[in-house]
Amino acid sequence: MTMIMYLLHIVGALAMGFYLILPFVVGKIRTLSLPAQEGAFASLRSLNKVAQYALVIQLLTGGYLMTKGDYSHIWMAVVVVLLLAIAAIGGIMGKPLRLAAEGVKSNKDVTPYQSKIRTFSTLLAVFLLIMVYLMVDRSIF
Repeated sequence: MTMIMYLLHIVGALAMGFYLILPFVVGKIRTLSLPAQEGAFASLRSLNKVAQYALVIQLLTGGYLMTKGDYSHIWMAVVVVLLLAIAAIGGIMGKPLRLAAEGVKSNKDVTPYQSKIRTFSTLLAVFLLIMVYLMVDRSIF
């Protein structure tokens, strides 16, 4: 059972890797044509939903794996807080993604939404990098 949980945990982590490339993708959207921007925002919105499902997988499998290991309480608390922060920011980012796609479709200015998406995506990437570091080096706590 533990090996299956490890496998699911790794698959979930790979799906969350979307958040690492997201800031770079968002930065290039402005250079696209309007139909391409609409498609890009729709794609990012779908990929964000997939990453949100991956977060649920991470929470369930990580919780199981934490019960089987010997981890410090501080490490577990920091990891859970980071996971919840990633989930919250990813969820909050869904609305600007939807509004940006709708705004491009109706030829409105989407610069405020792009700024929010860029900020959220940068935060997500930073939090995910911290999370990966803590997974690799748990001796910090």
